Amino acid sequence: MMEKLSYKQAYRWGVERLREAEIDEAELDARLLLEFVCGTDRNTLLAHAGREVTSEEKESYVNLITARKGHMPLQYLTGTQEFMGLNFYVNPDVLIPRQDTEILVEEVMRRLHDGMRILDMCTGSGCILLSLLYYSNDCTGIGVDISEAALAAARRNAESIGAKKKAEEGKELCASFLRGDLFDALERNAERIEKADDSLQFEMIVSNPPYIRRDVIDTLMPEVREHEPLIALDGKEDGLFFYREILKRAGNYLTRGGGLFMEIGYDQGREVKELMEAAGFREVEVIQDFAGLDRVVCGVW
Repeated sequence: MMEKLSYKQAYRWGVERLREAEIDEAELDARLLLEFVCGTDRNTLLAHAGREVTSEEKESYVNLITARKGHMPLQYLTGTQEFMGLNFYVNPDVLIPRQDTEILVEEVMRRLHDGMRILDMCTGSGCILLSLLYYSNDCTGIGVDISEAALAAARRNAESIGAKKKAEEGKELCASFLRGDLFDALERNAERIEKADDSLQFEMIVSNPPYIRRDVIDTLMPEVREHEPLIALDGKEDGLFFYREILKRAGNYLTRGGGLFMEIGYDQGREVKELMEAAGFREVEVIQDFAGLDRVVCGVW
């Protein structure tokens, strides 16, 4: 790269490097990384293409383009991903929130009423729980994850999303996070939860658990396979392990008439529906995404 560089030249250099690495959407990623480094927006490339890039900006941009060439996800490089109209902090300890998961949030919101308690199993970045709490009134929630590093990201997101809700509505966002293996986290913290005048019963349990079959993981795109946390992807041999584990005990923590909502893989609708019905849930539905693929299974306890 030449010593002095205009904004447009830097952009073109980034596009060429990403194309060499066969990165999908090389033009978009090169532009977004340049905007991230320079604190600019899309209009800069059109209106201020001759703007000189500083030496510090150039060094940062080269480092980010190099990392993206190695298939590090763009969201991990910028540390942010939009989900449900909110900005969430992400890092390699958590799955990157995806638009598919918005289907799960939207289905829960259809049946969510003021003051309900929500339990989010395998919370990761906290995007599901925090979105539900942000867009509801007086609801409270607990997010559970086995990874303390993931919970650190979730708590950071709770602070930022909570500050946004406070500034816009003058209301607190009531979320707490527990480390543990599914419902074990609640049982280990039962006394503390009850002392806080909280209940171990929830009107809603939501989850986007690991559901990819183990033998499929090696076929995933490198951004996912090599960089997103394996613990959040691996659904064991048939991809259904965590659905079975959740269904074994979910009824113990749901109020009568409470709902269980779980994201699924596109080919798991029938099997998870049967598992839910066998566990005693009624009115079990399989919800499809915008592509017409099975995405969510839900039922009433």
